[in-house]
Amino acid sequence: MTSLSTRAVTTDPTSGRQRPPRTFLRLLVMLLIVALLAAALIGFHVFKGNVLKKVTAGIQSQQATVSTTSAIAQAWQPILTAVGSLRASKGTDLSMETGGVIDEIHFDSGRDVAAGTVLLRLRPNDDLAKLEQLKSNADLDEITYKRDLQQLAVQGVAQSTVDTDAGNLRGARAQVTAQQALMREKTLIAPFAGRLGVRQVDVGQYLPAGTIVVTLQALDPMFLDFYVPQQAVGQLSVGQAVSLSVDAYPDKTFIGKVTSMNSKVDASSRMLQIRASFENRDGLLLPGMFATASVASGAPRSLVTIPQTAVAYNPYGSLVYVIQSGRDAQGKRQASVRQQVVTTGETRGDQVSIMKGLNPGDEVVTAGQLKLHNGAFVQIDNSVKLPDDAAPVPQDH
Repeated sequence: MTSLSTRAVTTDPTSGRQRPPRTFLRLLVMLLIVALLAAALIGFHVFKGNVLKKVTAGIQSQQATVSTTSAIAQAWQPILTAVGSLRASKGTDLSMETGGVIDEIHFDSGRDVAAGTVLLRLRPNDDLAKLEQLKSNADLDEITYKRDLQQLAVQGVAQSTVDTDAGNLRGARAQVTAQQALMREKTLIAPFAGRLGVRQVDVGQYLPAGTIVVTLQALDPMFLDFYVPQQAVGQLSVGQAVSLSVDAYPDKTFIGKVTSMNSKVDASSRMLQIRASFENRDGLLLPGMFATASVASGAPRSLVTIPQTAVAYNPYGSLVYVIQSGRDAQGKRQASVRQQVVTTGETRGDQVSIMKGLNPGDEVVTAGQLKLHNGAFVQIDNSVKLPDDAAPVPQDH
């Protein structure tokens, strides 16, 4: 027991006092260091929290500048929109019925021609000589038939001889007609009035039968074929006005009318083909153009409208920021915003119709939404007017 006690406690040789063991001193130093580190960590978190509070308060105190407008109720005409392709009222790719070498070309590319205009001739070769030979044979058969007919009157020949002569005459005349038809096939004639395309052949070229020579298109009027869903069939009728726009003329609208509707709905797509006709005296519209057609459907109705820039479209829904007026702690007037989920309808130019969520007269934010959150205070600046036109017209620059 005495030896164990001596090892646990040491005596200072100078003062004769007992000293604590080294293990205890080390533990005391370690605890002191841990306490200092914990205090420093707690102090850092308190400091960081104060800084974040100051930054957050500074951000919240900054008021975003926005522009606003009031939702209004106005007459809205439902529009049925569809896309389609333009086609000529008459159009075809001209080709020859028979082959041969091109002898004459009587047209220029891109020219307007009248119906019946001769456009091209193939080399006739011996066609004319064959025709003369066949005509001579027919004339001879006609003389023989007339002579035997006179002989039959005096019983000079049998009836069978006259019948044979008549058959020979008809056969000879048929050969003449066939040769004339063959010769006509070597001449290309415009079947209707229209505008020619780009010539695809040249003089001296051998032209196989069926080879396209040039396209001919009657450009006035023009037809637009488009499709509408079967639900919209009851909203359309023959004679109804149709407006058309094409990318080639973004600032121009062409007005036409529905001329025909298909007699059946496509069983695979449940779409109905509609054909509209448009005047095209200036030739601006060309076959094959992609076009957008708009047809007024139904009676106009009153809807709440706002500029499209006021709506923030999100995966979970569309919303707008509605201005709320109030007063601060000092009694001064101030404006804040409130997020309002809305149900949007059809668009028209710069405007969008609101089916649910807004009332006429509600003031909404049209610019500056990215800086906003629910309940944020704002400053209103409407010095710059944002577009809100039902039928905007591009400006020339």
